[in-house]
Amino acid sequence: MFVRHDSLSAGGVASGGSERMVMRRALPVVALLWLLAPRVALAQGGSISREEALSGVFPGAVIKAEQVFLTKEQMFRIGELARVDVESGLIARYVATKGDEVEGRAYVDTHIVRTKRESLLISLTADGAVKRIDVTAFLEPSEYRANGRWLRQYDNRHLDDDLQVRRAIRSIAGATLTGSATNAAVRRVLATDQVLEGGGGATP
Repeated sequence: MFVRHDSLSAGGVASGGSERMVMRRALPVVALLWLLAPRVALAQGGSISREEALSGVFPGAVIKAEQVFLTKEQMFRIGELARVDVESGLIARYVATKGDEVEGRAYVDTHIVRTKRESLLISLTADGAVKRIDVTAFLEPSEYRANGRWLRQYDNRHLDDDLQVRRAIRSIAGATLTGSATNAAVRRVLATDQVLEGGGGATP
């Protein structure tokens, strides 16, 4: 595993009683694109930007963006744990800290629902349970989009055999592909976090 820290150190900074995310210095072009892309998603049926989601999930925390390059062995292990396809070895994630303590981590999972793209920001607690799921882009028709109530079924869930649609997770009427794609994304993220956090340190 190779981890690239994308020179983003963002956290809650008091400004008139509110918090905002702060970039310390310039980002490489690629990192800047995937960090800023979610702003466009605000026009996609009420989606939230990653910046807004992170500040809401981890208020007052310092947020560091990372690009993680998985080894083939890690990709295989993630697929084995999640029992879903792992198509990319490039992982975009954020680590939230307060002082020396890790508050949690958040992963970006982008996938195809029917024929178009959905991006989820899946935030986890420090011990690897789902904290919140935010839709940052949804390019399918809005009627196929999962609502907040449905997504909250995943709160506090760990990766286990019951984390499946029609088991612990109820299906979405009229949007079964969205439910399946979301469930696969959550399982993939939880497995990725297990492998990265339990698989030893990264080589810079």
